Amino acid sequence: PYRDSLRTITTDNGCEFAAHLEITRLLSMKNREKVIVYFADSYCSWQKGAIENANKLIRKYIPKKSNFDDFSDKRIMEIQKKLNRRPREKINFDSPKQRFFANVG
Repeated sequence: PYRDSLRTITTDNGCEFAAHLEITRLLSMKNREKVIVYFADSYCSWQKGAIENANKLIRKYIPKKSNFDDFSDKRIMEIQKKLNRRPREKINFDSPKQRFFANVG
C-alpha cells in the first residue's frame, strides 16, 4: 500500500534479495517512477546505517543469537510498535511512525 512512497531500497547481499529485479519490476508498475535497488558492499555496515541502528535497538529486546521461534508474534508486534513510536534525534525527535505518515500521500 506504500508503493508510491518508495524511491530506493538498500539491501545487503543476502539470498533473500536474489529476486531484486522482480521486486523492482513489481514496485515500479503502473507508470510509477522506477524504484532503484542498491546493494551495500560486504562488511560495510556504514552503507546501511539506519538498519544497523535499528538492529542495535532490536537487540535491547531480542539478544543476538536468539531463536525467533521463542518469541510470539504478539511479542514481536509489541517490540515493533515500541520502536516505531520511539522518538529519534536524527529526525528532530519525531518517531518513525510520525515521520512516515506525514510523508505518505
